[in-house]
Amino acid sequence: MRIASYNVNGIRAALKKDLAGWTKDTKLDVLCVQETKAMSEQVDMAEFDAAGYTHAQWHSATSKKGYSGVMTLSKVAPDFVQHGFGMEEYDREGRVVRTDFGDLTIFNCYFPNGGQGEERQAYKDRFLDDFLAHIVELKKTRPNILVIGDYNIAHEEIDIHAPKRNENNSGFLRPERDWMTKWFAETGLVDTFRALHPEKVAYSWWSYRANARNNNKGWRIDYQSLSKEMMDQVVSVEHIKEAVHSDHCAIVLELAS
Repeated sequence: MRIASYNVNGIRAALKKDLAGWTKDTKLDVLCVQETKAMSEQVDMAEFDAAGYTHAQWHSATSKKGYSGVMTLSKVAPDFVQHGFGMEEYDREGRVVRTDFGDLTIFNCYFPNGGQGEERQAYKDRFLDDFLAHIVELKKTRPNILVIGDYNIAHEEIDIHAPKRNENNSGFLRPERDWMTKWFAETGLVDTFRALHPEKVAYSWWSYRANARNNNKGWRIDYQSLSKEMMDQVVSVEHIKEAVHSDHCAIVLELAS
């Protein structure tokens, strides 16, 4: 099973850059998109349909048009779908969609960005704690969980090109980094990329400024966190930097059948 996480920074723009063709060529079974910045009725899905990806689960923001939003695309219909995770404060921003495929539960997530000031940072901090609690509780009945998407946090110094310069910036604040450590410890989920590549420097987001992508001055803020009980099924997890539909790159996880 091949599953990709991809913050496309606007799905309509990404489709114009042949996102559907890339999805087919990459032989994905599931594509989890963040920052759709659209409602489902605003997007022509014909290219995805033609490629065999006929099941799309949307969770779009109702609080603001053209903002946030996630969408999980698959060839096979999920057994269960939940839009959000039952907390209106976050769900109205279109940040989470859950899909179950057999025993596997996939959360496609776009965590808040706290860079717009203290109020939004406080909102982000509340989201982190509430979402962690939700996963811990759900794991009691659904042990096989994959939480993928844009976490908007670089965990360790290896995950950011200029750690000292960014230690006071949202996304690399000490409390956020400590939360990431707590996240893995309390949920029993594993950072799949770091588990397979403990010393590899790889980023998933680059600023559009100063030729940052070509100079590889980025942040690793996109993750595929998997229940540790499933780690023996991980075949590979890679950053596909060559996929340029966005200021992020895709992360592709392959699980053995």
